[in-house]
Amino acid sequence: MPSAPDAEAQDAVTVLLVDDQPVIAMMVRKMLAVDPAIAMHVCSEADAAVAQACAVRPTVILQDLVMPGANGLELVTAYREHPDTRDIPIIVLSSNDEPEMKKSAFAMGANDYLVKLPEPIELIARIRYHSRAYTTLVERDNAYRALRLSEQQLLASNLELQRLTNSDGLTGLPNRRSFNDCMAREWDRSRTEGTPLSLLMIDVDYFKSYNDNFGHLAGDDALRCVAEAIRDAHADPTCLAARFGGEEFAVVLPGLEAARAAEVAEQIRLSVEATTLPHPAPEARQVTVSIGVATRVATSRASPDLLIAAADARLYQAKCEGRNRIVAA
Repeated sequence: MPSAPDAEAQDAVTVLLVDDQPVIAMMVRKMLAVDPAIAMHVCSEADAAVAQACAVRPTVILQDLVMPGANGLELVTAYREHPDTRDIPIIVLSSNDEPEMKKSAFAMGANDYLVKLPEPIELIARIRYHSRAYTTLVERDNAYRALRLSEQQLLASNLELQRLTNSDGLTGLPNRRSFNDCMAREWDRSRTEGTPLSLLMIDVDYFKSYNDNFGHLAGDDALRCVAEAIRDAHADPTCLAARFGGEEFAVVLPGLEAARAAEVAEQIRLSVEATTLPHPAPEARQVTVSIGVATRVATSRASPDLLIAAADARLYQAKCEGRNRIVAA
């Protein structure tokens, strides 16, 4: 649907007369001259009619049926096949008053049919009627497109707001709120389907010492680096890696048995170790993580807190045993 034509007045009309007879063009122009809001353009060559209609963007086309090199009905079809002119009203101007010709013109897509030449008052009334209907159609479609665009922008804004609400501002990982929602959802699924649910609790080793020596800005960079390593180490979209709080992270692994969960934990430990971030603590030398692994099949008599506590206990055990290691069941 083309845009509505520019006009100084709200009821402005743009007419394109397609007729090879100069005398007809002169007479039509004289008829329409009584209405200053009607702008008129003339095309005398049939093969240029569609292109000129696209350029002029008329609100009404007055189309002759008999032109050298073309049949007026074929032109009506050509207008209807072009995306820029398919909805523009077409008033056929013809000296042929036979019902069969009128029937053919309407079948091809004409909106109206006038025998040359009608009274000026009738011609202007028909032009104004069809022009107003077309302008209303264009305005309605433009308003609909604007509404759709507004709805899409609102949806995008809401999705972005939801993403920000559920994301950790420092690392970009899902935050504690997302983790809690995911745990509740996957716990219910485990209970319903009888499938295992595994959880990794991850802690950055000697992080307080890292902050004390390098500062909090460097500490933030280290957390971002660890988060990226965790994200890269598990590409399964069914899993959720989240920042649990401070220097702690958590990974929810739906459907994974204990052995497979331990393998994922080891991949994450190695991925963080591969970052080779230097650590000032003599017992560390580089940034590493300790990981506790727990697996359960959920029951209605327990809650996700039970799984979190089990993974947290094994994380504590990993730290007590020297850090940079995993402890699983």
